[in-house]
Amino acid sequence: MKIMQNSGVPIYQQIAEQFKTDILNGKMKQGEYLPSIRGLAKELRISVITTMKAYEELEKQGLVTAVQGKGYYVNAQDSEMLREQHMRKMEEFLMSAIAAARVAGITDKELLETLKVLCAAEE
Repeated sequence: MKIMQNSGVPIYQQIAEQFKTDILNGKMKQGEYLPSIRGLAKELRISVITTMKAYEELEKQGLVTAVQGKGYYVNAQDSEMLREQHMRKMEEFLMSAIAAARVAGITDKELLETLKVLCAAEE
């Protein structure tokens, strides 16, 4: 796990986002336990409170559940919710691409053609 001390994003948020990405991408499976709060805090050399805040954030989002004495485990993910979250992520990336195209003077036609070429290359 990579933590950027000077990124301007709170450390707990960075941790939560990295776990969220791993869960939504299927790197962490249903029922899998997250590292212990103390263990992760020690590994990252951060406060236990910071780690706990990250895990509580994931719990608020419904991605993990706390089990007394055992820690936090990954919840089953609703496939429709996963699709929706991936759609939102894709839309963010496409909005950035559109903004970059506007700055570069690229037409909508050129932008769409580029997207078609990239999609074809992935198949």
